[in-house]
Amino acid sequence: MIIEKIHNAQTGQIEIIEREETSEEKLERENAQKAKTEALKRQEEKIAARALILERLGITEEEAQILLG
Repeated sequence: MIIEKIHNAQTGQIEIIEREETSEEKLERENAQKAKTEALKRQEEKIAARALILERLGITEEEAQILLG
């Protein structure tokens, strides 16, 4: 369900319309959600990889920042 808010600048009247999403809008929403999910997955993988490296080196995140800073 799509909710649109239409504001008439001349009269100041606001109209709220509820409608079904089009197939194009649905595809766009699904693609955006897929991209967001993939980005979160990549971020989680990067965090896990960083933690593994720090564990192998035997240092903390703060110590790594000092070395890289």
